[in-house]
Amino acid sequence: MPFGGGNKCGRCQKTVYFAEDVQCEGQSWHKSCFQCMVCHKSLDSTTVAVHVDEIYCKSCYGKKYGPKGYGFGGGAGTLSMDRGEGLGIKHEAPAAHQPTNNPNASKFAKTAGGSDVCPRCGQTVYAAEKVIGGGNSWHKSCFRCANCGKGLESTTLADKDGEIYCKACYGKNFGPKGFGFGQGAGALAYSQ
Repeated sequence: MPFGGGNKCGRCQKTVYFAEDVQCEGQSWHKSCFQCMVCHKSLDSTTVAVHVDEIYCKSCYGKKYGPKGYGFGGGAGTLSMDRGEGLGIKHEAPAAHQPTNNPNASKFAKTAGGSDVCPRCGQTVYAAEKVIGGGNSWHKSCFRCANCGKGLESTTLADKDGEIYCKACYGKNFGPKGFGFGQGAGALAYSQ
């Protein structure tokens, strides 16, 4: 311990006293200085990633020093367009696209001429985003009740005339009406 009461902080180089000391990789830090070098998010022992004598949150560390390329996403199923320019990462311009002139192209490379079309938006439904319900293929984002917009699952679905509804809206719009057919807990439904 150097003269002056304590070790020097890894970020501000000022003396770190016992009450505010955070230890990481043998280095002392002030609690207020123990934050990511890039995004300045506060860190703790479970969220810190160390590179030489710099500390990062796991997300910034992965962007700056982690593997690059296809298949190395940001985690938790997220898709990010951040290429790390803010971290000092330089990228070369990609080569211009050269279409193939192969007359025997694989069936997977052909256009989606016979593929499914979403009945809600009219766009092509690809396998990665396909949900089947009511006899049709839907986009996951279009697989919602036509009346209230609630997201549906195959078990919470009712269909009529090519449209899909949640069971509550289907019951209100197409179910039986009159005395004794209330919407729950003894309620009386009144329709004009």
